[in-house]
Amino acid sequence: MTLVRWNPFNEIEELSNFFNDRFFTEKGENELSFWKPTSDITETKHAYKVKAEMPGIPKDDIAISVKGNVLTIKGEKKKEKKEKDANFHHTERVYGLYQRQLVIPEDVKADKIRAGYKDGVLELYIPKGEEAKPKEIRVE
Repeated sequence: MTLVRWNPFNEIEELSNFFNDRFFTEKGENELSFWKPTSDITETKHAYKVKAEMPGIPKDDIAISVKGNVLTIKGEKKKEKKEKDANFHHTERVYGLYQRQLVIPEDVKADKIRAGYKDGVLELYIPKGEEAKPKEIRVE
């Protein structure tokens, strides 16, 4: 019997491979995959800013909506056509439907939200309502 030193990272790698094989495998033509864009949310004195990474998606294929206090970004990233003579050895890019829902404060000015898209990054500017802005109180 040979002793083998235990490495906890091996178990993490096995778990990662399990989820990658289970959820990120290539789907058949009739199956839809689903993913959500990674995003950052920051806050300034006057607004919230959302940046979502959406590489390879034309801006016309991005739908943004606000209902109540839920901001939804959704659409579909279409798969590129495969070349007939090409053999894929490894593929990690994700295709299919995407959706990201973010809860935003109810007192934002939803009708004043602005969206921009550059270099595969969607940027949303969500202005705060008067109640959400910090107020300074002067001590007399």
